[in-house]
Amino acid sequence: MPRILIVDDDAQVTALLDKLLTLEGFEVTVENESDRAMKVAEATLPEFFVLDLFMPQPNGFELCRLIRAHKTFSETPILIITASDDSDSKAIAYLAGANDYVTKPFNHDELPQRIRDLIKKT
Repeated sequence: MPRILIVDDDAQVTALLDKLLTLEGFEVTVENESDRAMKVAEATLPEFFVLDLFMPQPNGFELCRLIRAHKTFSETPILIITASDDSDSKAIAYLAGANDYVTKPFNHDELPQRIRDLIKKT
């Protein structure tokens, strides 16, 4: 199954996502320090990214841009999972290169299928 890198500074959220996606057959790597995310990505070569928006530097918008600028990950799907439901954050996330945007709390049954659908499109 595809390798996923989850980047969120909230360890409870990453633990939940790790458990949920591992049970669905994904190979999951978790990083709670956004400033380490690119090094972890280069070491694990994820086929999918899950990012939070509101993290210490770099925040999720900046990290999304960094991923898109990296030659290895320029086409890798990125899903934003965040508590922010405002239209400005969504617009900025999509402009930064996100493929999809999900607000917390998210549907535990729907999320794995959304990820599979995004992976199929690439």
